[in-house]
Amino acid sequence: MTETSFTDTTAEAAAKAGAIPADAGFALTRPAHVGMSHLQVRDLDRVSAFYQRILGLAVLQKSPSGMVLGAAGTPLLTLSTDARVVAAPRRAAGLFHTAFLMPDRQELAHWLAHAARNDIRLEGASDHLVSEALYLSDPEGNGIEIYADRKPGDWAYRDDGTVEMATLPLDLQALYDSAPKGDWAGMAPGAAIGHIHLQVGALPEADRFYEGVLGLKVMATYPGASFFGSGGYHHHVAANIWNSRGAGPRTGAMSGLSDYSLRFNDKAALDTALQTLEALEIDVTKGSEGYSLKDPWGIGITLSAA
Repeated sequence: MTETSFTDTTAEAAAKAGAIPADAGFALTRPAHVGMSHLQVRDLDRVSAFYQRILGLAVLQKSPSGMVLGAAGTPLLTLSTDARVVAAPRRAAGLFHTAFLMPDRQELAHWLAHAARNDIRLEGASDHLVSEALYLSDPEGNGIEIYADRKPGDWAYRDDGTVEMATLPLDLQALYDSAPKGDWAGMAPGAAIGHIHLQVGALPEADRFYEGVLGLKVMATYPGASFFGSGGYHHHVAANIWNSRGAGPRTGAMSGLSDYSLRFNDKAALDTALQTLEALEIDVTKGSEGYSLKDPWGIGITLSAA
């Protein structure tokens, strides 16, 4: 096993030009990264209150049928509702979790202390070698990960460029003890959606689409799951079949993940993805936000330049 140092001159140039924040974390400076997540919910008031009170997101835009939430003015999560929305079956394709990336371990610890004070029940806590992660769900069962990356220079890469990951117990007490003593002031500047983890019907099809079509690289595999990243990041998108083996496309009335965005710091990578989509005759619609399409399970994706 070797340790590899990844650099990306295109991303560095974009940062200098102001296309991405100069202090953005490793995940956001890769050729591609996740921008926003969009959930369809049944009870907008209840779900939005949870993301504001528990995750510390602020309302950036609001309408009777939806709202945009974010941190430090950066939009991260759209919630929308409709009278036709029904609860998605557990085995349906869609969201496994939306992963909120904290800017550093201190902020992760601070959030943990906030969660403890508010009696929030965690569903898991893991050391993934590349990151430390906490898991919970919103009131409608949408999975959430709150995590902080370890320094990329400390990650172990194999000779083929994949990264060493694991699921080990996390020392919650040690993390809690490291938290700042003051009150938590909400999601910190620099927080982002580090990755989206999906439930899909079949892994070979997910590999063909996310690697073969969109150009992400398989960075790690677990039994029943693939992890796709850009520019050496451990994963920007993950897909598993743990609950959803054989699932077909989503319907428009299902609750949960409607769509998410992939933003490209590297225009050449975006152009290559669009050319591949055209060659495969996959429907793509150009709009004001970018290029919209659906993955093989009907999950919407918007591709755009950062």
